Amino acid sequence: MNILVRYFSRSGNTKMVAEAIAEACGVKAVSVDAPEAWTNDDVDVLFIGGALYAYGIDKHLKNYIENLDGTKVRKAVVFSTSWISKHSVDLIKNGLKARGIDVAEDYFYVKNTPSAGQLEDAKNFAKQFI
Repeated sequence: MNILVRYFSRSGNTKMVAEAIAEACGVKAVSVDAPEAWTNDDVDVLFIGGALYAYGIDKHLKNYIENLDGTKVRKAVVFSTSWISKHSVDLIKNGLKARGIDVAEDYFYVKNTPSAGQLEDAKNFAKQFI
């Protein structure tokens, strides 16, 4: 099974969740602004996350989503952190759906900085998709 974990994080909170999910999946979490974030391989599960910045998602994450090949991603699973609201979840989901990607209804969200318990919850959340 080919599993990817991709994220964008300014504060480090989303990165912490991405790394917990990646650990549960036995893969590496990669920021969407890194060259190795891109793949031409088919992906069974793409965990993808970001946060809300001024009522939108960061341009790096938006660009990554807009340039995904929807025919190569079988299922996407969204995660997010933010200080304000869960609106980033909807923005990410809608962007993925616009690319023709099947998106899991369930998502993982943490308000503020994730605690150790929430990072364990992120791992358990990820395991249901692998």
